[in-house]
Amino acid sequence: MKIEDRFRVNLPLEEAWRVLLDIERIAPCMPGAELQEVEGDEYRGVVKVKVGPITAQYKGVAKLAEVDEGAHRAVIDAQGRDTRGQGNAKALITMALAPDGDGTEVSIDNDVTVTGKVAQFGRGVMADVSTKLLGQFVECLESRVLSGAPPPTDTGEPREVAPVDLLRTAGAPVLKRLVPAVIVLAAVVVVLVLLLR
Repeated sequence: MKIEDRFRVNLPLEEAWRVLLDIERIAPCMPGAELQEVEGDEYRGVVKVKVGPITAQYKGVAKLAEVDEGAHRAVIDAQGRDTRGQGNAKALITMALAPDGDGTEVSIDNDVTVTGKVAQFGRGVMADVSTKLLGQFVECLESRVLSGAPPPTDTGEPREVAPVDLLRTAGAPVLKRLVPAVIVLAAVVVVLVLLLR
């Protein structure tokens, strides 16, 4: 399944390229996600998703499979798995940057394969949730990373990440139809966002 999206950042091309490839710097802006470990060129993390009183947790890993500095294009190979074995996702994510006036347009092309309950739902629902989560990511990126504000002080304590609240993200009409699988669906999308949006 293909999911395409795009967003704009108010940074010149070269600076936007450096920022968006700095996974450790942008990870705190990824909804529900926590980057736990960097080992070589692999990034490992956890995503928390909530529907009403139920919270689920998913593990994901991403690797920069290709980085073309000249073309400002990167390919990320990502995988996510429900810790309870309820579904898996794989994605090949291509990110391409292009100048847009005094800023940069970022195009995202996701080639996603899902298994489990989420596999029965179509591209429309996944694209809708993906777009909303991407909007949250970009808003955080602009207010916390691109604004030049100093990063939060590291106290040595583990950072408690709030789960993605699907009642707010997907909206009630979607949830009424998809409650049995929407947790898995959102986790797949969030894992993809975590692993380099």
